Amino acid sequence: MKFRAKIVDAACLNHFTRVSAMIAKLAKTCTLRISPEKLNFVLSDRVASAGVSMWCELEQENFFSEFQMEGISAENNAIYLDLTAENLSRALKTAQNARALKIKLTNKHFPCLTVSIELLSVSSSSRVVTHDIPVKVIPRKLWKDLQEPTIPDSDVSIYLPALKTMKSIVEKMKNISNHLIMEANLSGELNLKIETELVCVTTHFKDLGNPPPASEDASQERPPEQMAEVHIDIRKLLQFLAGQQVNPTRAVCNLVSNKIIHFDLLHEDVSLQYFIPALS
Repeated sequence: MKFRAKIVDAACLNHFTRVSAMIAKLAKTCTLRISPEKLNFVLSDRVASAGVSMWCELEQENFFSEFQMEGISAENNAIYLDLTAENLSRALKTAQNARALKIKLTNKHFPCLTVSIELLSVSSSSRVVTHDIPVKVIPRKLWKDLQEPTIPDSDVSIYLPALKTMKSIVEKMKNISNHLIMEANLSGELNLKIETELVCVTTHFKDLGNPPPASEDASQERPPEQMAEVHIDIRKLLQFLAGQQVNPTRAVCNLVSNKIIHFDLLHEDVSLQYFIPALS
């Protein structure tokens, strides 16, 4: 099992740093899946994460100038590592204005992701800063719990408004209630709603637009104005919104009535899927 990779392009390095910062805000610990073409950051709802799951995917060739890996075997050519997301993010933050960044799977009494950052000093000689991030290698028999989540057939898909706007609204709502109702229809309308014994507050968004349906039958049966609604934990939604540092290129929300909300985001060439289950 081997892994080593290198980034030399400043824009790629900054982008990778932003991605790791986003993951650190979304998950305390996560699984890094390394395969020949892709890197994935995975949070499985089967692991104790209160039902929230995440699948973030990036094509390695869009980031790395060098990328070598050997999985556990030829037919299972992948490596799964458990790590603390904040440790990786903190290490990469020291890489601003770096000349190069190298990541390598090493063994220093225990498995580590060793991040080496080549920094330019004032005298234009370079110095190397090294971070050893402890990881846990996940055995093959547990991989089945860490596969790409199946996308549920949604009742309504809708484009999201600016995420910063949503975040500031949800932050205010959190002061009133821990639960939030998210509802949307096929007329491009989205409502964020909280209800308590004393007060009911709703924020309406209109003309957001709906992505074309995945199958022809799906949208024909549903009246456009009929709302699909999901009751969720407001803190989980806020955690997701807080993780979005940059406005994505595309942001879609898929609602399965009373079951789950699936967020599907594209940040340039990084895709993020995030699932929040309905409150039982």
